Amino acid sequence: MGVSRLDVLYRKLLLTKLFIQGWGKPEDLKRIFEFRKLIGNRERCGDLVPKDYPIFIDKVEDQTDCKIHNGHFISPLEHFLPGVLPTESIKARFQFIVPKKWKRHRPVCIHLAGTGDHFFWRRRTLMARPMVKESGMASLLLENPYYGYRKPKDQLRSSLKNVSDLFVMGGALILESAVLLHWLEKEGFWPLGMTGISMGGHMASLAVTNWPKPIPLIPCLSWTTASSVFTTGVLSRAVNWRELEKQYAAHTVYEEEIINMLEYCGTDSFRMGQEFVKNSPGSFDNLSDLDLTHDLFNLRSPERDQMELRSSATCSGRRTSDSSLLIGRRDRDGFDQTQSAVSSSGPHLDMLHAKSITRGSGQRHSLQRESLCFMKGVMDEFTHIANFSVPVDPSLIIIVQAKEDAYIPRTGVRSLQEIWPECEVRYLNGGHISAYLFKQGLFRQAIYDSYDRFLQKYSS
Repeated sequence: MGVSRLDVLYRKLLLTKLFIQGWGKPEDLKRIFEFRKLIGNRERCGDLVPKDYPIFIDKVEDQTDCKIHNGHFISPLEHFLPGVLPTESIKARFQFIVPKKWKRHRPVCIHLAGTGDHFFWRRRTLMARPMVKESGMASLLLENPYYGYRKPKDQLRSSLKNVSDLFVMGGALILESAVLLHWLEKEGFWPLGMTGISMGGHMASLAVTNWPKPIPLIPCLSWTTASSVFTTGVLSRAVNWRELEKQYAAHTVYEEEIINMLEYCGTDSFRMGQEFVKNSPGSFDNLSDLDLTHDLFNLRSPERDQMELRSSATCSGRRTSDSSLLIGRRDRDGFDQTQSAVSSSGPHLDMLHAKSITRGSGQRHSLQRESLCFMKGVMDEFTHIANFSVPVDPSLIIIVQAKEDAYIPRTGVRSLQEIWPECEVRYLNGGHISAYLFKQGLFRQAIYDSYDRFLQKYSS
C-alpha cells in the first residue's frame, strides 16, 4: 500500500521545525524514563492519583442543547516530577460538554488533542457537539500540555522544542486522564471512555493502559509507537536533525547513561537493524527532496543491503544485562575510537549497529544513523504500547486507521492486534489528512459502537 500524496503535500506546506532545541536536558530524560517504569505497570501505579483529587469548575456556559463547564486542576505530574513541566502547563484546563437531556445512562467520552489542536474549539465543533445531537453523549475535552493556554511563551505554535517535551506531555496526560476519570465516576457518570485523533489517539491509548477497569477506547489515526512517526513518517522531515546530531556527538551522557535506561526490546526493536534502517530516509540533508512513496518504503541500495547483512549477523542474540555492552566513546568530532561486540538486542544493539557502519561511509553518515537509532530507542521506550500494561478488556477497543497514512507508518512496527489480540481495527481508504478532514462521522460511529459493546458486556 502506498502513501497518500495529500499527506506528503500538506507536510511540504508546513515550514515549522520540531525539536529545535534538541533532546532536552539529560537529567529530565533520566527522570522521565524512571517514571515511565512506574506508570508502565498498572499494578504499581494504581494509587498514584487519589480518587478525590481536587477539580475546580470556573464557569458554566448555557447553550441550546448542552451546558459547557470550564474547569481546571493542577497536573499531578508536577507533584511527582517537580519542575519538568513548563510553568504554563502546570494548570490543566478542560471543557465538559454535557447534554441537557440524556438519552440513556450518562455516558462521557474524554477526547485528547491531536497535533496542532490548540484550545477546545476544533474537538468541540467536529466531535463533541455532534455527539450531543446524535447520541446524547457528553464529552470532556482536556487541553494538552504545551498547547493552547498551556503553551510555553517561547514555543512557536505546535513545535515542541525538545524531544523530551513529548514524553513530558504523555506522562502528564496519563495522570490527568486518571484525575478526570475518577472525578467523572464520583459524579455518577457512566459509562466512561476515551478517544483521540492522531497524537490524541495514542495518548488516549497510553492513558487507558493505567485504568483498572474495563473502558471503551477508540484511538483514531494512531498506531503502536511514535518512533516511526518521527523517523520514517513525513514528520521526520520536520525534525531538526542537525541539532540532535550535534548534541548527541557532544554529550556522552546519551550513549553512556540514558541508553542504559531503555528497556523496550520487542520484536520491532530487535528487527530495527534490518527493517528500520531500510525504511529510514537515506540522508537528513536531503529530506525535502525525497519521494516518500519510494525512498521511505521501497528504496534498495548496495549500502543498505550491506547494512542488513551486518545487522543479520549481529541481531541473533538475546538482550543481556546493561553491563554486557561497551559502547565506544567518541572524540569531540563524533568519530568512534573504540567498538566492541555484544550479545544483546533492542536499542543497545541498534546503537552498536549504527556505530559499525564502515568508515568509508563517512563519520557524518555514521552520526546520522546513530542519532536516528537513538531517536527510535527513546521514542519506543516512552511511547510504545507494548511497554505499558494491556487494558483490562481489549475487546472494547476499536482502532480506526487510514490505509495510506504517511504520518503514522506501520511498516516494520508491531501491530496493535498482536499486542492487544482482542481489539478491532477498522481501515479507511485514503491518508491521514483526508481522514481527519472527511471521516469524523466514522470516528464518532466507532465511539458509539465501542460504548454499545461495553453496555452489552457490563450493563447490570
